[in-house]
Amino acid sequence: MSEAVIIGAVAWHSRLIVRLALGLVVLALAVMAGVILGETPLPVSQVGDVLAHKLWGAASTVDPIDAGIIWNYRLPRTLVAAACGAGLALSGLVLQTLVRNALADPYLLGVSAGASTGAVAVTIMGIGAGAIGISAGAFAGAALAFGIVAALARAAGGGSGQLVLAGIAGSQLFNALTSFFIAKSANAEQARGIMFWLLGNLSGVRWPDVGLALPVAVVGLLACIIHIRALDAFSFGASAAASLGIAVRRVMVVLLGAVTLMTAVMVSLVGAVGFIGLVVPHAMRFLVGARHGALVPASALAGAVFMIAADVVSRVLIPGQVVPIGVVTALVGAPAFALILIRNRTRA
Repeated sequence: MSEAVIIGAVAWHSRLIVRLALGLVVLALAVMAGVILGETPLPVSQVGDVLAHKLWGAASTVDPIDAGIIWNYRLPRTLVAAACGAGLALSGLVLQTLVRNALADPYLLGVSAGASTGAVAVTIMGIGAGAIGISAGAFAGAALAFGIVAALARAAGGGSGQLVLAGIAGSQLFNALTSFFIAKSANAEQARGIMFWLLGNLSGVRWPDVGLALPVAVVGLLACIIHIRALDAFSFGASAAASLGIAVRRVMVVLLGAVTLMTAVMVSLVGAVGFIGLVVPHAMRFLVGARHGALVPASALAGAVFMIAADVVSRVLIPGQVVPIGVVTALVGAPAFALILIRNRTRA
């Protein structure tokens, strides 16, 4: 191996390590901001004291109530927000690459709606008689929704445009089923809580939810990283990927399974939050390019930071009231959606 090749490889790995370290610093700062900011801002020193006490057993003079707010409420809420943002952004990126449609994301393709229906069916209808958890019900609903949408798109001609149209139809179908389940079986208090959750709600998450959301987000990220070469190949179509030696069917099963899992778990925890999977990948393509070696980690990081920022805005936008986080993401996502449509029309 020539000296130039060795130097180039060392330089590439050095840049990768620097970018990884920078990304972790940005994520840590975002998590800290999510804990500090809220209905009542907390001093940085106070947050640091609580974290040092809980993580390393250091002495702390922080008021127990403030310590409970930091450790039992804001920190798990922020970590779940980060995991959900990363998972939904990766899901959107994978779907856009596999179906080669700039408008593909779990929300528009009906996967989020199916997950919501599955979660509500388990919670309200009692399907599974307690043997099926909410996340498992959401996964079943998401898988069913994606299967129906894919079958409808294939029957309509199989193009990526037909897939998006089928996704819109699937979303309406499963949203109607969710509303039917609520109207049929939920009392007034349950209906109010579920409708607020469906718009995106992080208020009820606690540490057990962190133990579910973070591993799923990490598994999804690893699945994408392992298949980076395949994702690059799929950017030119399934036929091109097959000609490059990619096991098309196996890769699609693995990646679509990861997308379904991430979407289902995140929806079961925080509701059907839209537009993150649509907006974040496009923003990162503009910043880091279309190569998935940079695009995958950048999308995961940006999704996590965006979701944390949206959660902070949802807590401070209206004094004394928490706005559903889906409202915040839609306020950003809807204009971005319009820009994507205009940009695609200009390219065409």
